[in-house]
Amino acid sequence: MEPLNWQVDGPHWPLHACSRFVGAAGMRWHVQQLGAGPPLLLVHGTGATTHSWRSLAPLLAPHFTVTAFDLPGHGFTAGTPKGGMSLDAMSAAVAQLLATLQVFPTFAVGHSAGAAILCRMALDGQAVARHIVSLNGALLPFHRLQRLLFGPVARLLAVSPLAARAVAWSARERGAVLRLLAGTGSVLDTTGVDLYWRLVRSESHVHGALRMMAQWNIETLEHELPRLPVPLTLVVGDADLMVPPAQAERVQRMLPHADLVRLPRLGHLAHEEQPEAIAAIIRDLSARLYSKDRQ
Repeated sequence: MEPLNWQVDGPHWPLHACSRFVGAAGMRWHVQQLGAGPPLLLVHGTGATTHSWRSLAPLLAPHFTVTAFDLPGHGFTAGTPKGGMSLDAMSAAVAQLLATLQVFPTFAVGHSAGAAILCRMALDGQAVARHIVSLNGALLPFHRLQRLLFGPVARLLAVSPLAARAVAWSARERGAVLRLLAGTGSVLDTTGVDLYWRLVRSESHVHGALRMMAQWNIETLEHELPRLPVPLTLVVGDADLMVPPAQAERVQRMLPHADLVRLPRLGHLAHEEQPEAIAAIIRDLSARLYSKDRQ
């Protein structure tokens, strides 16, 4: 149950030399920026932090100015958005952070729930990127039975002051995080496992993830996705055990300007398993975009 502490954990955190803390939307955000070129935004998913981009961001830095941050309640970002941890509230808070940073991304890449945040922002006209890349994006509601079971349980855990402590305590053994990661369908290296192990032993980080899950509601996003104003590329790990790949196929049918890229044998954390493959996809999309600009 060790709290995250930048003075203790920061010097060992991936890409810590690129880190700084920024005040925006009434919160203190942990932000990382590196590279040079067109602005590119990375938004992680529930339960992760900037650490999930530790290998991908350096591959993109020679081509883009990369900005990443810890979502509210996650990692080293302190505070709660006005309106709580709902999709709308978190999207508005991220938009305020980008305005403070004066970052107007050409490309925006979101993993899992991070992809939903980017789509919500685009639909609301907040910091619209020219292209969104969804990495195993959680863009549609859970199956009805999952909603009935998962929603109430998450809400109960989120309001209980002891729930996050209990989860963090149960994760004191490394085997606990190995079981959690097995449920993603991804196989991470020792560094990746150790970083997630560190996070799940943090009561504040676990509490933030539980609160986000409890207040997450994307039914409205599902109805509005067909009017998404920017192109969307859906990158899908065929071995994803958290967000069924069939969801991306359904989103593609909803959006005439959406492309789907499949990644054989990769799971929910595909960008951590094979960052080179994800970087190549983003670089290719960028080359095509700027080729159109020159025509």
